[in-house]
Amino acid sequence: MAHSNISKSDGIVAGGTATDSHQEHPLKVYFIVWGLLFILSLGSYMVDFAGLQGYTRWSLILFFMFVKAGLIMAIFMHMKWERLSLNYAIILPLFAILVFIGIMAFEADYTRATRIEFFNADQ
Repeated sequence: MAHSNISKSDGIVAGGTATDSHQEHPLKVYFIVWGLLFILSLGSYMVDFAGLQGYTRWSLILFFMFVKAGLIMAIFMHMKWERLSLNYAIILPLFAILVFIGIMAFEADYTRATRIEFFNADQ
């Protein structure tokens, strides 16, 4: 690919768009996100400490996990400042994983109910 339109001094293409869109973000943003991640991790551990069981426990753990993953992707992986199409390429598979988790939860209940009904055992 020819780069004859790029000036070595400023990295600007003849059309006026920058080829290197690196942007420095203030450290305050990173510290705030780090604090939020710490609080969310604390919340995740509190779910276990509180002794919650069943769907409530796993729903809260998954909620905290996905919120933390979203913060990490948005800020530390700079997804917040990327094109929308790239964001969709990352977010849609995560949504598909959520759907599959829901399907597995439904299937687990069906399997347990089938065992109880046919084998008269609750294992």
